[in-house]
Amino acid sequence: MPSFSSSTRDIPQVAEIPRHIAIIMDGNGRWAKQRMLPRAAGHKRGVEIVREVVKACVARGVEYLTLFAFSSENWRRPADEVSMLKGLFVMALEREAEKLHRNGIRLRVVGDLAPFGKKITDLVERAERLTRDNQKMTLSIAANYGGRWDLLQAMQRLIESRPEQRGAFTEEQLASCLAMAYAPEPDLFIRTGGEQRISNFLLWQLAYSEFYFTDTLWPDFNAAALDQAIASYQRRERRFGRTSEQLKSAAGAPASKTELA
Repeated sequence: MPSFSSSTRDIPQVAEIPRHIAIIMDGNGRWAKQRMLPRAAGHKRGVEIVREVVKACVARGVEYLTLFAFSSENWRRPADEVSMLKGLFVMALEREAEKLHRNGIRLRVVGDLAPFGKKITDLVERAERLTRDNQKMTLSIAANYGGRWDLLQAMQRLIESRPEQRGAFTEEQLASCLAMAYAPEPDLFIRTGGEQRISNFLLWQLAYSEFYFTDTLWPDFNAAALDQAIASYQRRERRFGRTSEQLKSAAGAPASKTELA
């Protein structure tokens, strides 16, 4: 398993195409409501868009794609909607694992899966085992995931594994215990649906990500919308604490990207 450094400690390489994209897929219910359809129709359409976005990311050379499918706070939704979402999760795991494998995509599911029950945890284990050696892209699904949960479970794991340190832990040691320690930090964070917050998603990992918010509802988000997000990313100047002059000097040429605070 690769080991990735933190953007607050080391300066990562910056490329035209984000190495890792993380997305909050928001707006399924509102998309359905606008069309006078049940909310389930929006979520089903959202699954179809996942397929399109995965395909587009692979085609563009994205190495890691992380999708926020079900937050630890989503249990507060109506019981029938939670049941429907769990059913869609089962269906996706049953139908998509083989397709992902045939296309060389590795699947990882991060979050506290125990509340979902044995059927889902068994399907996740099977899908991860089937695709574990694939290298074209890593698709991570965050399910019953919360950034605060992630930090707490990482600290608990760290204390249990290194009791002799008595709490004198390093940033690298904590990062290695996070649920997504296998992936570099996201370069680009996208949220669809018009909301402009991170909603307890990847609190540690998004420290130096570029944020892109769009009013487009997730069921309308497609490859063209993804390209717009990537184009916005490409106009950013990723300084990681440095000045624009330092970047210009390192590049040996005038900086051409938009300066951002």
